[in-house]
Amino acid sequence: MQNASNSIIQPAGFYIVALSSMSYSNIYVMFLTVLYVITIVCNVFLISIIFYDHRLHVPKFMAVGNLAVVDIVLSTSLVPGMIKTYIVLDNFVSFYLCIVQMYTYYTFLSLEPFSLCILSYDRFIAICLPLRQESVNTNTRMGYIIGTVWIFVCTIVLYGCVTIPTISFCGSLKVNSYFCDKAPVLRLACSDVTSHWNFSTALTILFLTGPFIFIFLTYMGILSAVFRMKNNQSRYKALATCTEHLIIVALFFIPIFVIFSLGFFGIIINSNVRTVCLSLSSLLTPCVNPILYSLKSKEIRSRIYSLLTQRLSVHPIKSLH
Repeated sequence: MQNASNSIIQPAGFYIVALSSMSYSNIYVMFLTVLYVITIVCNVFLISIIFYDHRLHVPKFMAVGNLAVVDIVLSTSLVPGMIKTYIVLDNFVSFYLCIVQMYTYYTFLSLEPFSLCILSYDRFIAICLPLRQESVNTNTRMGYIIGTVWIFVCTIVLYGCVTIPTISFCGSLKVNSYFCDKAPVLRLACSDVTSHWNFSTALTILFLTGPFIFIFLTYMGILSAVFRMKNNQSRYKALATCTEHLIIVALFFIPIFVIFSLGFFGIIINSNVRTVCLSLSSLLTPCVNPILYSLKSKEIRSRIYSLLTQRLSVHPIKSLH
């Protein structure tokens, strides 16, 4: 459809075509669907425990709950659309629904590393400033930090997406990605999108390297504090509280850095391999997060145990005669 006032050619929508050449793509999407179901169930369970147990209303679990919310929306922005595309075999996405998906995905993908930053900040305060932890890292301050991060990320990403309708699309409408990805959509434009590319590149660098550098510096501080501890048991206990966070950081950052590094050095990657790596990076981390925090966190484990014991006491198992 052409807008005569400013000569912008706006299509009815786009066609998602990534993975179309991949063998057994529907099986892969079914695997991602299983991950999605586990993600939703485990994260909702984790949020419910944190919400209903007043003993968990502390900065650490505010940060954990924030990450769980981000994980739920991030995975939801991808998997239902992939089911529609590859299982239902309807790969058409309307223009404005494409922009909504693009905005939701990039907002919560950007919130993921910042949420990991908030968790590393909490660990830094707990280990490096143990005597001042309760006065420095309060619930109010954690709430301000989480709120500020959300407002900042949502506003910046919104600016990058609301300008999409100002672009003309007069050629192919096939998006070579597994969702309405911004970069493949921009490649379909027939108007000048240099400013869009520059903004997206700057945002990618800011939202990936910034949080990674922050996490790296906080762990340098944590390791410095740990090595100053004279008691080996105290060292082990301090490092053990960081294990789940470090695993999640590795799961999120390593695939993304590998893909972007290979592209930076001009190494051509098969599009299906790239799609699988990036989709797993976006969906595996939200699935693993609640499981790790439930298994590694003593407070969460004890709460789960108390819930189970209460359930068994209310509904005792009847013996069979």
